Amino acid sequence: MIPAVAADFGILIDVVITVWAFYGIVKRINYLKKIENHLKLIYEGNKTESLKKEEFSSEFHNMISYVNDISNGFENAVEQGIKSERLKTELITNVSHDIKTPLTSIINYVDLLKKENIEGDKAKEYIEIIDNKSQRLKKLILDLVEASKASSGNIKLNLEILSLSELLNQSIGEFEDKFKEKGLELIKNIPEKEIFIKADSRYMYRIIENLFENITKYALDNSRVYIDVITDNNFANIEIKNISKEKLNISEEELMQRFVRGEKSRTTEGNGLGLSISQSLTGIQNGEFKIVIDGDLFKAKLKFKIEK
Repeated sequence: MIPAVAADFGILIDVVITVWAFYGIVKRINYLKKIENHLKLIYEGNKTESLKKEEFSSEFHNMISYVNDISNGFENAVEQGIKSERLKTELITNVSHDIKTPLTSIINYVDLLKKENIEGDKAKEYIEIIDNKSQRLKKLILDLVEASKASSGNIKLNLEILSLSELLNQSIGEFEDKFKEKGLELIKNIPEKEIFIKADSRYMYRIIENLFENITKYALDNSRVYIDVITDNNFANIEIKNISKEKLNISEEELMQRFVRGEKSRTTEGNGLGLSISQSLTGIQNGEFKIVIDGDLFKAKLKFKIEK
């Protein structure tokens, strides 16, 4: 009987050890799962509470310290980034306002000079140059403020249901003369069927206006411009394509940056803010904006959800 009892006791010990080991493995798996979920929240940019060491066994304490340090550092970086962007926006707005005040005086005095009976072709030429340069500076200031506000989301939207075809056709009509001056043939493929999106009409027009202005400045004269609207499931895709007059030896990412232009000789009147503004304005209206460069072909692509 003793050997049988000993055998049963040995089996019981084995079962206890197995259960204890299994419990320990499950417990550690749960710890790792909890840490994984916490890291996932950090990765997705969600603000989280720090993990508590007392909820974990001692061998996990160093790992918990590292994860909490990463989480706190990430949150601090995000907060500092938001604060920096806000201060940058305020600085740009304040400096622009300070510049705009004397600039307005310059523009007004130039207008008064143009009304005077000034003799001498050189004097008239100088006045015209001052007028042109001051107007360009005024536009740069306005674009800079708008770019800063758009990138920080500091814009009040008035979202409404818009007809995409009506918006595009109206914009095309307003730019028709400018396209003709450059010898640009417009080929459009806009469905007759109404396509509705939810957006702010002012900022949607600004997006299209920036893209069309870009075409008038940088498209190859006497070439074709394509405007297509393609529906894909529940989305409307707008594609605007043109051939660049200059070699586009630049990446899409670089061209989307502020003050960067594909034409680097700086002989045109652009300031490199148009695409950046269009991208930011599209984003805050829940749309997608990207550009594609293929050789000398420039393509702007916008995507908005269709409203039924």
